[in-house]
Amino acid sequence: MAISFEHVTYTYQAGTPMANTALTDVSFDVPDHGYLAIIGHTGSGKSTLIQELNALLKPTSGTVHVDDFTITPKTTNADLKPLRQHVGMVFQFPESQLFEETIRKDIAFGPQNFGMNETDANQLADEMLTTVGLGSSFADRSPFELSGGQMRRVAIAGVLAMRPQVLVLDEPTAGLDPRGREEMMTLFDQLHREQGLTIVLVTHQMEDVAEYAEQVAVMRQGRLVKFGTPQEVFQDPDWLRANQLDVPRAARFAQALAAKGVAWDQLPLTAEQLADQLAARWPQRGSADV
Repeated sequence: MAISFEHVTYTYQAGTPMANTALTDVSFDVPDHGYLAIIGHTGSGKSTLIQELNALLKPTSGTVHVDDFTITPKTTNADLKPLRQHVGMVFQFPESQLFEETIRKDIAFGPQNFGMNETDANQLADEMLTTVGLGSSFADRSPFELSGGQMRRVAIAGVLAMRPQVLVLDEPTAGLDPRGREEMMTLFDQLHREQGLTIVLVTHQMEDVAEYAEQVAVMRQGRLVKFGTPQEVFQDPDWLRANQLDVPRAARFAQALAAKGVAWDQLPLTAEQLADQLAARWPQRGSADV
């Protein structure tokens, strides 16, 4: 397994009058090279959960396994440097963390901080610019001359330059227009499929969950209340709405048709699934069945 949570509980300010338990007895597994989406309304524990993955927060009790790394309440800071290279974190609005005078220097900063020489780090920075769809022609420009979407790509290139095996994404498309959001999600999907990265995605975009995720974890009040494939999780729209969650647009449309008498073999979650089922149901014009 790439990731395994074993009865993980986390309490902020444990042992004080201000103690607040944010995670309670969370357990789940993500296979090697998996793609997990974490959903839940605000305050459900999603951000706390992902910070356990590189020990920004260590469990109050329980154990987190990330590939060959093990995180427990007793894990010391001396053990964390290789873990934080292994697990890349992309927080909301990562472009706010850009600070160098050129894009190349910004991307190369992390690898150099971990011991890479300047020449190799600069070469790697140019490679990462190509990976995120900008190209090395951007390398000598100031990051602050770019559009918001381009700045976000530069910030992600800086994370990818650390060569992580697990990529954690906290609302990575927040604030982007529909085209920018689609381009960003396509990039992450390519990294997952072509480079074998394990992806952990926190999002409120149910379409992205249905389109890309292989597993879904539903959080509520710090507890894991449902875990399964998108098809399993989204099959009960009423339960999702009761937990302040939406369903993908294609599923909502399919439900509206179901209310008018259309029966589905399986609730379609994406536009492609919806189109395929409709095409199979009604033959094309000119066929012998019309």
